[in-house]
Amino acid sequence: MRFEILNVEHGFCAYAVGSDGGVLLFDCGHGLVNRPSTYLPDRGITNIRRFFVTNYDEDHISDLLAVRRNLHIEVLTRNASMTNSYIRSLKTPPISPAMNELLGMIDSFTGAVTPEQLEPAGLRVSIFHNDYPTFTDTNNLSLLTFLDVGGVSFVLGGDLEKAGWLALLQKPHVRSLLQRVDVFVASHHGRASGYCSEVFEYCTPRLIVMSDGPIRHDTQFMASTYAQHTLGELFSTPSGRENRKVVTTRKDGNISWNC
Repeated sequence: MRFEILNVEHGFCAYAVGSDGGVLLFDCGHGLVNRPSTYLPDRGITNIRRFFVTNYDEDHISDLLAVRRNLHIEVLTRNASMTNSYIRSLKTPPISPAMNELLGMIDSFTGAVTPEQLEPAGLRVSIFHNDYPTFTDTNNLSLLTFLDVGGVSFVLGGDLEKAGWLALLQKPHVRSLLQRVDVFVASHHGRASGYCSEVFEYCTPRLIVMSDGPIRHDTQFMASTYAQHTLGELFSTPSGRENRKVVTTRKDGNISWNC
């Protein structure tokens, strides 16, 4: 079993492989180094059992047209409280080809699914989200995804900001699952707007991961803030294994776990 976060700069893309070979894909942003539409087929992956759209912004779906050409997607998972028309109303014309592709998927992926389609062997997923119109911005309507890969528990915060986190913390199940998290994937690419200190009243991860591009803004200098909440663990680098509390795709490239 494997979980890997790709270096797609300011964007997000990750995938998990179960013990039966079933694959979950979380977003499909791309950058100069990696495109999931080629990266996954190059590793023998051509079927996605479940595709998660964690956020309705371009940096989370920019490679979608090519992904759909090169891979088969069985199940679309998203925040269904956002309708096609509402998502369209949020986007400044002209709507990008990737966003048009997603809007088409929202209309066509409508059938019920069985548990066997949702979770490859050895993987367990729980998702939560705030609802529209309680929130009307795409960031705070992100999916909050808990993913167990074998014995390692991950949480992916999408682009949640503090207000969205605080609303989700009202759910007892969210608080309970946070207590189990080993690896915390920082929301909103580790930017200051995604940081919510109250989360760490329930969560003490071993490692925090940021998926982000080169530093250009003061809001990206959050590694030391996040590090105060982590235990740290041994992490493999080109020069050997070292104890780390925060890792980033901009510094460390693709980040993976074999579980």
